[in-house]
Amino acid sequence: MKKTLLLSASILFASCQTGAASTVPRFADMDTKKLYEQIDTWLNRDIVTLSVESQNAKYGKLSEEKIINLDEKWRAERESDDKPMIAATLSSPLSIYLTRMQGQSYGLFVEVFVMDDKGLNVGQSSITSDFWQGDEGKYQKTYQVGPTAIFVDEPEWDADLKIWRVQINKSLINPQNKQLIGAATIEVNLTELARRQAQ
Repeated sequence: MKKTLLLSASILFASCQTGAASTVPRFADMDTKKLYEQIDTWLNRDIVTLSVESQNAKYGKLSEEKIINLDEKWRAERESDDKPMIAATLSSPLSIYLTRMQGQSYGLFVEVFVMDDKGLNVGQSSITSDFWQGDEGKYQKTYQVGPTAIFVDEPEWDADLKIWRVQINKSLINPQNKQLIGAATIEVNLTELARRQAQ
């Protein structure tokens, strides 16, 4: 009897989990005006602009080989106890600011990171899997398209957090002179966004 009850409970739990994962909130049908306004308010700040422009000047015109070397160094540090490059990035003023941005969203933003004009990370709210985003859509479909480009990726189910996540990727400009300087990725808790809009 106990085994039967346990089996039934397991099946019920699994079916609930499958049901949750199969119901994708439709981002395209949501009212996203306030969301984009909130994102722009956070990103159109001096700390973002100055940090990105400073890194653009620091690295200049890096060769692809040097970019890949930086990315490989980052990936290696993720597996190491010694993480000087990662530690320096996460402790930068911009990363601290983005971490606060994520925290003050009260569960709406899952991850935030900012890239320079080459697709290299400038600041981030958590450790990313790689340092260079230049070979991905988050950079290629924003910075390489133009100053007003926005690319919303396909939603993904987070089995650990039991939420749907969606990445909003957008070009970054200097608010003063409107020059294209980099790009940003804001990973949104789509499940939470849908809940707030249903209230």
